[in-house]
Amino acid sequence: MIPFLDLKTLNAQYRDELVRACERVIDSGWYVQGEEYKAFESEFASFCGSKFCVGVANGLDALTLILRAYKELGAMKDGDEVIVPANTYIASILAISTNNLTPILVEPNLNTYLIDPDKIEEKITSKTKAILPVHLYGQVCEMDKIWAIAKKHGLKIIEDSAQAHGAYYGEKKCGNLGDASGFSFYPGKNLGALGDAGAVTTNDEELANAIRALCNYGSHKKYENLYKGINSRLDEMQAAMLRVKLRYLDKESTARREVADFYIKNIKNPNLTLPLDADMDVKNYKGHVWHIFAVRCAKREKLQAYLSEHGVQTLIHYPIPPHKQVAYKEWNKQSYPISEQIHREILSLPMSGVMSKEQVIKVVNAINDFN
Repeated sequence: MIPFLDLKTLNAQYRDELVRACERVIDSGWYVQGEEYKAFESEFASFCGSKFCVGVANGLDALTLILRAYKELGAMKDGDEVIVPANTYIASILAISTNNLTPILVEPNLNTYLIDPDKIEEKITSKTKAILPVHLYGQVCEMDKIWAIAKKHGLKIIEDSAQAHGAYYGEKKCGNLGDASGFSFYPGKNLGALGDAGAVTTNDEELANAIRALCNYGSHKKYENLYKGINSRLDEMQAAMLRVKLRYLDKESTARREVADFYIKNIKNPNLTLPLDADMDVKNYKGHVWHIFAVRCAKREKLQAYLSEHGVQTLIHYPIPPHKQVAYKEWNKQSYPISEQIHREILSLPMSGVMSKEQVIKVVNAINDFN
């Protein structure tokens, strides 16, 4: 079976360095907010092109803490609205509602799966305080249009960059395309820890300082608490693991682009809708880092079963749209037809930087034989 993502093989490439990093932490005698943590924050901020990085426990906390910090700083209050794509993973929305803010769902573009900028402005009200674009599957949103809307209406831009580590928009990378950005380093991400981890990047020093306190019990100085904070600190061991893997992230992105390029140029089955046009220079398109290679198929369940029978593991990102989740039952009767179509048809093919050419060819051949 070709795995959807072979994490064991992926991490085995760096095993010796990861072991040395682990030993370095053990031998240091300092296991929370030590030198590895500080070094990773500096290195990841430099990688993204941002002035500040604050390591936190996971990607959901990263987004939640950004919004919490804005409330503490007086930029938002209970009941304010945050615009978010209707087809995102639920974490993007949980971060909003957890802060007693109101998520306002906007349909995506059917071709890109990203929030449709042309549908944002009609949802803006006097309570709107931010736009939360999600760089879903590793592709960057149309930021020029989003920047223009935010500037016109005086809104914050909070990037959900959980799936887009290292993706570019023009000359800038995710993490430096808005007022703040939340990252996840869940093991399956393009930059994955060996456990849960996350970070916030920003160029706003006041915001960074507030988040740094909030994630540490509300404290900048031990036993002195500015806020009613939480414990959401990037673990020293995970910071060390991430420092190793960050050095190879661009190489991993290049390898993923090569897999995507082969898929796009060689999958010919008319039952599938591919994420980019075959005429595009996929290998050199840096606006996508291919966290997920998502295709659409009206016969998704049949295709998934067929591929499984032929030794190809696939996943669905995501089977149930947020507005149909029990957690948000107040939305269950609402209709977002584009999101619903995407969630009904989407299927994620195997994708990683350690897939062999033989594996990629096998996936393509199996898909092309499906009818």
